[in-house]
Amino acid sequence: MKNNTYLFEEVKTIVEQKFRKESADHDWYHIERVLKLAEHIQDQEGGDLLVVRLAALLHDISDHKLNGGVKNDCGRVSREILTKLNAEKELIDRVCSIVDKVSFKGAGVEDEVGSLELDIVRDADRLDAIGAIGIARAFHYGGKNNRSFYEPDLGPSLHSDFESYSSDKSHTLNHFYEKLLLIKDRLRTKTAQKIGEERHQIMAAFVADFLKEWNVKFK
Repeated sequence: MKNNTYLFEEVKTIVEQKFRKESADHDWYHIERVLKLAEHIQDQEGGDLLVVRLAALLHDISDHKLNGGVKNDCGRVSREILTKLNAEKELIDRVCSIVDKVSFKGAGVEDEVGSLELDIVRDADRLDAIGAIGIARAFHYGGKNNRSFYEPDLGPSLHSDFESYSSDKSHTLNHFYEKLLLIKDRLRTKTAQKIGEERHQIMAAFVADFLKEWNVKFK
């Protein structure tokens, strides 16, 4: 068993090396922001800091948006990494349980219940999906995947399962209605809820302005 600081730094190095190569919507800077948000929430809410830090670093390690598939494989890959680093089995189990439950799986799919550490990491990841950064990430991802900004005749879908959500190819503005504008009410920690309220208002104002400009309205 390696000491906690060394283990954290080893995992951080592995994750940074991998995500430096990813595009801006899911790059190392996203991981770093989620880590900082998770550390801040943990400081206010409590919980195991090492578990929170490791899960924040590993939460996207094999996300379906990055691995070319429709299935998240973060738990298995995280277990391989932590096992190679001789982490304790209990710690590995706790971290992997979190990373398997972080992802949003559709507007009609309830979030899985788990530990305080899960709430912290999931809230941190979702906070980085909203607000000014969230807007930038959404349109970057849409552009990368050749999705239009907006198609007025194509309304949003409130997906009832992960398969339909992960395979949806709709325009970027629908993503706000299908996920981003719903996040505020799905945050579980009080610290994240406070941050989320401000970021939600930024997005809501953006969507209103976007539609006003799209429709060329002056009132």
